[in-house]
Amino acid sequence: MLLSFLNMGLLSWAMRDIPAGTAYAIWTGLGAIGVTLGGIIWFGDPLGASRIACLALIVLGVAGLKLSS
Repeated sequence: MLLSFLNMGLLSWAMRDIPAGTAYAIWTGLGAIGVTLGGIIWFGDPLGASRIACLALIVLGVAGLKLSS
């Protein structure tokens, strides 16, 4: 619960300097990547070329949003 409040606080802090859409995309993208990597590391989820490609697309999309803002 405390972590959720911390996450929301950091999101609102980031939104002071960057557009809300970009901040949210970064927030959700990092969450998706973190959960996927956590599943791979701790739960032995499979890591294939398609999963790596999808994670790379998330990173590229978020970086593109940041660079274009």
